Amino acid sequence: MNPLLVRAAIGLLRRAPDGPRSRVAPAGTRTLSAPTRHGAAPVTVYPGGDGSPVHVNLHGGGYVLPGRHQDQEWCRTLAATGVTVLDVEYVLAPEHPFPAAVEQTLDVLAWAAAPETAHGGDGGRLSVGGQSAGGGLAAAAARHVLATGRGPRIALQVLHYPPLDLASEPGTKRARTAKPLIGPRISRLFNAAYLPAPEAARNPLASPAAPGDDADLTGITPAVVVTAELDTLRDEAVRYANRLRAAGALVERIDVPGADHAYDLRGGPPGVVADVRARLAAHIRGAHQGA
Repeated sequence: MNPLLVRAAIGLLRRAPDGPRSRVAPAGTRTLSAPTRHGAAPVTVYPGGDGSPVHVNLHGGGYVLPGRHQDQEWCRTLAATGVTVLDVEYVLAPEHPFPAAVEQTLDVLAWAAAPETAHGGDGGRLSVGGQSAGGGLAAAAARHVLATGRGPRIALQVLHYPPLDLASEPGTKRARTAKPLIGPRISRLFNAAYLPAPEAARNPLASPAAPGDDADLTGITPAVVVTAELDTLRDEAVRYANRLRAAGALVERIDVPGADHAYDLRGGPPGVVADVRARLAAHIRGAHQGA
């Protein structure tokens, strides 16, 4: 795909009405700046109480769209249970292609875990998660820590309808509804922006569930995986969840019936959304019990 056309198309998407994304910091939060190798990353802090566990949240958007405060309802829900939430605005493609966002995520996690970081939580009790692309980044962080043995201890990874296989042609992914939110055209655009070098698609930090990846996942960070029944990304998340289960690392897989990608941000049934969020919050708190 022509890089100039990719940039132009992404620019148009960024100028479109952006729904829940907001530039105004939610009330009761504060903004910190996390130093990273790709510049300072803005971090919105949702306080959960002094010494509370810390959860790093990574928004969705295909690795190309900003998500400032997109997840504020989820972050507020989690903070209300006694978890300090750090909502990260990471660098975006195509200006910052893979692996920039992965590297920045790793740097933010190290910063969040440092005892001198003034976010008010206990960085020694750390979890990470995200929706869509944010879930892909959380999975990449866990794979990096497993492969290298470097980085802070992460108690839990939360992968919420994540893209985990950028190596497979999007047109081969099964659609379970006539008009899926993530169709082949938008997937090809996002992939071209994020992975200008096609061979990078098989890197496990870009595609943890790429076909043919048979790395031993024993010892990886325990995971909760949420899939949406109608999502074209569901099969790759299920495949990865099965690998995590085989490694003894799958805490739970939650499948949301009748839901498509981003159901919780696009008018999904409030009771369903609340139930999933409550289950995720319980898993995040439970991961830190006794820590």
